Order: sequence, then C-alpha cells, then structure tokens
Amino acid sequence: MKPRMILFSVVGCFVAATMCFAQDSLMGTWKLNESKSKLGGRTKNTTVMYEAMGDSVKVTIDGTDSAGKPTHNEWTGKFDGKDYPVTGDPNSDMRSYTKVDDHTLHFKVSKSGKTTTSGSITTSADGKTRTVNATGTDPAGKKFKTDAVYDKQ
Repeated sequence: MKPRMILFSVVGCFVAATMCFAQDSLMGTWKLNESKSKLGGRTKNTTVMYEAMGDSVKVTIDGTDSAGKPTHNEWTGKFDGKDYPVTGDPNSDMRSYTKVDDHTLHFKVSKSGKTTTSGSITTSADGKTRTVNATGTDPAGKKFKTDAVYDKQ
C-alpha cells in the first residue's frame, strides 16, 4: 500500500508542477523591447503584468499613447474566450483571451460590441520573451498591424 501512495504522491506533485510551469510562462511582468518591436506609431504598452487572482488572471497595462501621454488599463478574467470588461482604456470596453497551449494566447479587443483588435501572444520556450502580434482598426478607422516584443522582468 505504501509504494502505491508514494507513486500517487509523486505523480500528483509532477502534475501540479507542470500546471504551475504552464501558467508561469505567461505570468509575471513584461517590459517592451522597442528595438525589436514594430509599433507603427500606436500606443506603446511599455509594461504588462499578468498575475493570478484566484481562478482568474489580472492583466495590468501601462504605457504611453501616440501623443506621449501616460496610459493605464486593467482587465480581470479567465483565458476562456469570453469577454470580460476593461477599465481605463478609452478605445475598448471588453477583452477576451483564449488559451491555445502553454505558450500561446489568442485575444480579441472590443468597443461597444465591435471587435477593434485581435491577435496572438506567444511566449518563448525558455519563458524569457513574449511576442504580441495584433491587427485592427483605430478609432479613426485606420487599419494597423503591430508586432511588439517584451522581455520578462
């Protein structure tokens, strides 16, 4: 009986560690690496922080807009593809994330029920780099594409 309990304990620890590692690849604070990014004159999200909040995730984004003014917005929800409210962003009111695998998220940003931005977030295998590829339409109706690279802090 003891060997079986030890085996189940070891397997349980392995599963828990794997789940924590998978979540950890996305969690933490990320700083924009401007030299590797192509932002196209849009808002610079210079710092993005992902933190666990119970069974949800809180995403806090700080940066500067195209006029150089500071920006700050927050989103709390799950990576389940459902829309959750955004606060602090005049260009969006809802955001959803869908977890594709341990290193990839798809996202959608909306304003008044209309999708304005969509894309993907991919973390490197070593968990040190995060790339955000996004396309959308700005409030003036102009289409954009950004490729932002972040380094884990």
